Amino acid sequence: MLKSDVIVVCWSSKYLLEMIYECGGPSVRTAINNQIEKKLKNPLTTVKSDGDIKSKRIYFIHWQPESQIDLVKKSLENLISICMERADNDNYKSIAYPAIGCGDYNYPIDIIAQTMVNKVHQEQILHKMSVSFIIQSTKKDIFYHFDKQINLFNQSTSTDSLSKIIQNGLMQIEKGDITKQKVDVIVVSSSSDYLRQIVIIEGGEQVYEAYERENKTNPNSLIISTPPGNLLCKRIFFLKWIPDENENLLRQSIIDFIWNVIQNVLSYKFDSIAFPPIGCAHSNISTSIIIKTLINQLIYQIKSRNLSLTVKFVILPDQNDIYEEFYQELLKCEQDIEQTNDDKVPSTWELAAGNSFRFIISYKLDEYKTIADEFYRAMKGKIKKILQIERIQNERWYFQYLAHKKDFFKRLNKDTEKRLYHGCPNNAVDSIIDDCFNRSFAGLHGTSYGIGVYFSSDATYSHQFAKPNSNGERSMFIARVLIGKTT
Repeated sequence: MLKSDVIVVCWSSKYLLEMIYECGGPSVRTAINNQIEKKLKNPLTTVKSDGDIKSKRIYFIHWQPESQIDLVKKSLENLISICMERADNDNYKSIAYPAIGCGDYNYPIDIIAQTMVNKVHQEQILHKMSVSFIIQSTKKDIFYHFDKQINLFNQSTSTDSLSKIIQNGLMQIEKGDITKQKVDVIVVSSSSDYLRQIVIIEGGEQVYEAYERENKTNPNSLIISTPPGNLLCKRIFFLKWIPDENENLLRQSIIDFIWNVIQNVLSYKFDSIAFPPIGCAHSNISTSIIIKTLINQLIYQIKSRNLSLTVKFVILPDQNDIYEEFYQELLKCEQDIEQTNDDKVPSTWELAAGNSFRFIISYKLDEYKTIADEFYRAMKGKIKKILQIERIQNERWYFQYLAHKKDFFKRLNKDTEKRLYHGCPNNAVDSIIDDCFNRSFAGLHGTSYGIGVYFSSDATYSHQFAKPNSNGERSMFIARVLIGKTT
């Protein structure tokens, strides 16, 4: 049997339990008999090795199979984290895991291998120990996938860069100096005052004067765009962004940050961009959430907008832990991100001329008939006539909504989208179309349960707030709304 300080055994693994029972001495067999009934109360039970088992300790751990692969991945990551933390606290230097979940559960072996190897590598940053995987000699398919993932991991320790093609774009991770990057634009966030000062100093007088002038003229602007000065890029974007300790707010702030960057990149018609590891130097902030959200959102933008964009993450040579996290996240990201039809604008959308967001839908189209039929039915005879139906094509808000929708689904594991009604005065319609449902003009009546923007599944209720204009005409929105978790 493998010689390791610690061997991890799942109570659910009959094969491994029988082998441990057979090879272990009397104390091991007694411990198994005593603990098997208590396994639900004690997630991790440690037993001193005996008999022919060459390890110093056996960690018996309770692991519950799940029906959804995302939950399986989370449970495996949690198991690995618990065991490595305990082994480190017990001053052990090596640990061995079985290929958990690769037996009779029919989980995809490649995903199990990827999850376990990547999580082990992440934990090794915190817990310096040798890790092995125990795989039966007859399970060649399992060995192949674990060997493949371990080789990918070994590649990352011998190189200072990684490139990955993302549809028509390219994403790169490299060690270096962001001020030396020959790209169209360099991004600097307000979360790093040190980097801001370095970029301004390296850029020289032109950058300093442009930054100071814009900062005084528009102190509340989210972005300050300056010429490059002495740098090799074409433009420098200074963006306001401060990380939040609340994980949900942190994710959303990064989603908004990336959206703002991409919008400005597109307006300048740039093709390449370089980011520092924003927010990763802050204590009490989850670096893993920052890195995963940054990479996932940029891949999402490249795919959903079909962008031919090169994105670089430039990490300082001495930031090895941060570099490794970026490297590993990019290695696994394409398997984690599933592209859906929702990642593109709806097929019914028309080509926009200028800055128009409003498009009249022809009464001959099925789209019109579906909406009209449902609305007449919902209003229960309380309206005379639909004058026209308009489709709102605000790409900015549409893609932000999709980002929220993906985040909701990941957190809640279900789709909570509803199509609801919102009635409002005519003078608020244009503001809502341009700036979405801002409560300063869309929430004038939202005080019954607290200040906010109100939607209803009952069209007749929303009709009360659709105040008529001088011609007696009213306006109402049919909106896609994420209701989240309700109690």
